[in-house]
Amino acid sequence: MDTPHQLVVFTLDDQRYGLPLASVERATRIVEITPLPDAPAIVLGLINVHGRLVAVVNLRHRFRLPGREFALSDQIVVAHTTRRPVALVVDAVIGVMAYAEQQLVDAADILPGTDHLEGVVKLDDGLILIHDLETFLSLDEARALDVAMAQDG
Repeated sequence: MDTPHQLVVFTLDDQRYGLPLASVERATRIVEITPLPDAPAIVLGLINVHGRLVAVVNLRHRFRLPGREFALSDQIVVAHTTRRPVALVVDAVIGVMAYAEQQLVDAADILPGTDHLEGVVKLDDGLILIHDLETFLSLDEARALDVAMAQDG
C-alpha cells in the first residue's frame, strides 16, 4: 500500500503551494520583520523565533509575482533546510494535506526551468506547486546571507 505524503499547503495570490510537512516547524501570524543590511535582495529581513534569528525569504520576489504591502491576515511559515531555518511570508496557510505518490508529477515535466520546485501535485480542483527549500537560495545568496547575519549578530 502506498504511504501518503503530507504537505503544508499555503497560497500566494490565487496559486496553492506546498512544503513537505517534515520541513515545517510552525505557521504563525505575520510579525514585524527587522531589515538586515547587506542581505541578498530575496531576504526581507529577520524575525525572532523563540530567541533564534530567522531570515525571512521573499517568495514573491523568487517567483516573480507582483510585490504588495503586507496585510494583517498574512502568515509566516517557519521551515528548515539542511543548512538553516527560513521564514516565508504567505497570504494564507490552508492546512495539511495528504497526497498519494501517483498524484505527484516532477516539476521539470510540466514547468521546465523551475529549479525551486520539487514537484506538482495534481488535484481535481487544480495544482499544488511543491517548493524545494534546499535550492531556494542560490549559493551566492546563501553566502551573502551568512555574511550579513554574522555582521548583524
